[in-house]
Amino acid sequence: MHKVNIYKGFERFWHWSQASLIIFLALTGFEVHGAFKIFGFEKAVEFHRNASWLLIGLLVFAIFWHITTGEWRQYIPTTKQLKEQIIYYFSGIFKGEPHPTEKTGLSKLNPLQRIVYLGFKLVLVPMTIISGILYMLYKTFDQNNLVVIEDYPLAGIAFWHTMGAILLMIFLVVHVYMTTTGNTPTSNIKAMITGFEEVDEVEQEGESENKITHPTHEHRYKIKKNTDVSDIHR
Repeated sequence: MHKVNIYKGFERFWHWSQASLIIFLALTGFEVHGAFKIFGFEKAVEFHRNASWLLIGLLVFAIFWHITTGEWRQYIPTTKQLKEQIIYYFSGIFKGEPHPTEKTGLSKLNPLQRIVYLGFKLVLVPMTIISGILYMLYKTFDQNNLVVIEDYPLAGIAFWHTMGAILLMIFLVVHVYMTTTGNTPTSNIKAMITGFEEVDEVEQEGESENKITHPTHEHRYKIKKNTDVSDIHR
């Protein structure tokens, strides 16, 4: 086993900030719905509104970061080893079988994660945010005393926003569980804190190494006889 730098500084900041904001938004949002009382209704509304703008601002920076660094490629769907990954989660993981895919700096997500996280970013998060903005601005007045939003039924907006919140909580629970499926129950969490993750040593027989310089990163590529390329960030 050796340590590899998988997660960059901003990536870790974005991950933990987003998780914290989503949990806080769920807490204040369900209080607004009357599920429990912690802050009081008026404070819960105020905190929920402020946290929502912070999350939107964070996502704007995250989108910019993904585009400028090329990290958006991590989420390109693929069917390669998808069947093996599904079988692993349903069966192999309980038998102690090795993980069917290798995590590297250029391929952090397995095939199933790519599909799930892409849906999270392109469907679930936008649905929750857009419905939340419509909810927030419903029948409010702008500087010209004109009603901002009134053509949409509030019940429908509330339904989709609440549905998005519930699905986000389900995603969070499953996500936390999946973090325990690494080399140890806490290895994935430690990696998202430190940026480094322990991976298996690549077999040396029949391999050659070539160093390639990238404008922003230096990668070491281990090229095997079968032409598969594994990228390791330095």
